[in-house]
This record gives sequence, C-alpha cells and structure tokens, in this order.
Amino acid sequence: QVQLVESGGGLVQAGGSLRLSCAASGRTFSRYAMGWFRQAPGKEREFVAHISWSWSGDRTVYADSVKGRFIISRDNAKNTLYLQMSTLKPEDTAVYYCAAKSTIAATSYDYWGQGTQVTVSS
Repeated sequence: QVQLVESGGGLVQAGGSLRLSCAASGRTFSRYAMGWFRQAPGKEREFVAHISWSWSGDRTVYADSVKGRFIISRDNAKNTLYLQMSTLKPEDTAVYYCAAKSTIAATSYDYWGQGTQVTVSS
C-alpha cells in the first residue's frame, strides 16, 4: 500500500521561509517523478514544482510564480521529498500536496498525500 504523508506546514510572515516534507512508504520513488501542487480556497489545484530522475542527476521544473524562491529536492535514502520555500508571499497561502508517479513514463500523478496547510501573513 502506497502512502504519502506531508508535514511542515504552518503560519509564517511574508518574506519568511518554510520547508515541507513528504514521507513516502509502500514503494521506492527514487527513479520516479514526484511533485508538489497547491490549492487555495475557491481555486483550482495548481502545479508548483516537479523532480524527475536521469543518469546525470535529478531534473527539476518550477512554476513561474515560485521559480527562484522555492527548491524541490529529495533524499532517496529516506524516500522523502522536500520543498524549501523562501521569500514567501501571501499569495503562496494554500494547502500543499505531495504527488508521485507510478512509472518513469507515467503521464499523470497516481499517488497523492492529504496535504499540509501553509499560511503566509502580510
């Protein structure tokens, strides 16, 4: 049984930093893509960041809204995904979800966590 559990959310002032974690169990995701998404009340879920495996190292992709401020990474030994967030803005307030694909060539994310709340005050 695959399970993804997010943690690290909370309340932070604008300009501050926060690190989210996603602990995976049930399978190893070191060579499969994983990502972070977020959803604010009344809005659709949106893509935040993505990390995938290659022979030369992990590849990362970011939404334009977070590029330069957020860093996605993972610790394969711990089977854990991270999202380091800095220079946070009130518009970053949302529930953040961890997701993982089931195969290298999967076209969509198959596994999702329950989410962790991030609130940025102005």
